[in-house]
Amino acid sequence: MITLTIEGKKIECKSGICGNEIASNFKENPFPLMAIFVNNEINSLTSRIDVNAEIKPVYLNTKDGALIYRRSLCFILAAASHALFPEKRLLIGHSLGSSYYYTFDGKSVTEKEIAMLKDKMNEIISKNETIKTQVVSYADACRLFERQGLVETRHQLDFKCPPKVVINTLGDFSDLYQGPFAEFAGQIKLFNLIPYDDGFLLQFPEEKHPDALGAFIDNPKIFEIYKRYKAWGKQVGVTSAADINELILKGKINDFIDITETFQAQNYAQVAKQISERRNVKVVLIAGPSSSGKTTSAKKLALHLQALGYNPKVISLDNYYVGRTKNPKDENGNYDYECLEALDIQHLNENLNDLFSGKEIDVPSYNFDIGERYYTGEKMRLEDHDILIMEGIHGLNDKLTPKVKNEYKFKIYLSALTQLNLNDHNRLATSDNRLIRRIVRDSNYRGKSAADTIGMWESVQKGEKLHIFPFQNNADAVLNTALDYEIPVLKVYASPLLRAVKPTQAEYSEACRLLRFLDNFDLIPETYIPKQSIIREFIGGSSFRY
Repeated sequence: MITLTIEGKKIECKSGICGNEIASNFKENPFPLMAIFVNNEINSLTSRIDVNAEIKPVYLNTKDGALIYRRSLCFILAAASHALFPEKRLLIGHSLGSSYYYTFDGKSVTEKEIAMLKDKMNEIISKNETIKTQVVSYADACRLFERQGLVETRHQLDFKCPPKVVINTLGDFSDLYQGPFAEFAGQIKLFNLIPYDDGFLLQFPEEKHPDALGAFIDNPKIFEIYKRYKAWGKQVGVTSAADINELILKGKINDFIDITETFQAQNYAQVAKQISERRNVKVVLIAGPSSSGKTTSAKKLALHLQALGYNPKVISLDNYYVGRTKNPKDENGNYDYECLEALDIQHLNENLNDLFSGKEIDVPSYNFDIGERYYTGEKMRLEDHDILIMEGIHGLNDKLTPKVKNEYKFKIYLSALTQLNLNDHNRLATSDNRLIRRIVRDSNYRGKSAADTIGMWESVQKGEKLHIFPFQNNADAVLNTALDYEIPVLKVYASPLLRAVKPTQAEYSEACRLLRFLDNFDLIPETYIPKQSIIREFIGGSSFRY
């Protein structure tokens, strides 16, 4: 017998009981139960519980519930494609709003094929088949994925070789297990397929509104960057985690690191050239979400501008906080340093226009300990070949610089948008890439544990959705700061930090998910990384001064 604690109540059960057998013990909720937490580790409703545990429900209107819904929806799409077009490789791409972009490898998808896929998905959902989780031998898994034509999934098993492989099965289609799924296909009813570019979008509900599909909001600039990087990945022959692992195994990863860094440098140079060709640009505004590499990008861009004859100068937007006495607070009563009103917009615009008219200004500083602005005596004036660089989350929002002429501003959006997939049907999420960067940096420079960083990540993402993502299309240029080799480097630092998160901590489930993600990659030592690489901003050892 085992003891389960459910919402403060203890119940005695036989060891091996399943989650769906104790569902009646949870309080009523208008949204479906998708999974359970067992001692802070997420489990499917069909998994067995064999130890004393605290049990918590995972409903659809939560972050984890939404992930299960999306993962299950993608699996149903893959099963439908396998049934209809077994000779074609369905490949998942990046996210675009509340949707994922899909293509058939090397071929355009027709509207007729999209309609057929949608009908087949609805057929699978209407049959309400069980999504099974099974364990098979390594040899059986290899044969299965070869037979199904899952090229990258099979390739992955050349570098991740457990004697037993966990798979999910729906009908006669199977794929590698990536996390809990819905118990039945019939639970995944709300979706849409939208033709887009050479492929289509799989649209799903937003986390906070799981009972409706929102309007699709296009982001053509981000999509074009993704498309360019995807084409580059195909050109150099590296499109998946398995491709990276093969380079590591064969001792060729150093060459790929050099190629990747060179390609990224070319993009910085191209943006610097765009700025130069505009001629009348006086301030470069850089914005991007957390851990997108804003600080290093500002320094790299400054070098390329210097090569074109400019003398870059930097002012931090942090210097223009209004101070605690005037700073707005969030719904929890904490100081909201991410909202636009936390900055002294009037003073900032006065300083900028004074600089652009040739006047000298007193450069402000800000003391975060006491929450007040102060001055050190530092002065600044812009000469003929000087150009100002400012980075901060509001850089793309014109309400930051309403009194500055548009022709004086050049706005850059940073995105850590990797083109790699884990395998055919599982993507490498940009937000996971940034979270792992943040975990490593917070440990190295801010004394925070992985649990600390994971615990505040939801709040960080909320700020990004409010203050950064809505303004992406305002950018004059988009820079991709992701490096396709970086996860194996970050893994060296992130894995021990994530393993130190305890099952008694609420962040344990997310730590386990990230460890499963990192397990798809082999290791690259820090010594291989150039001193000016953007990854040095997170792991240390950069030749830049921060």
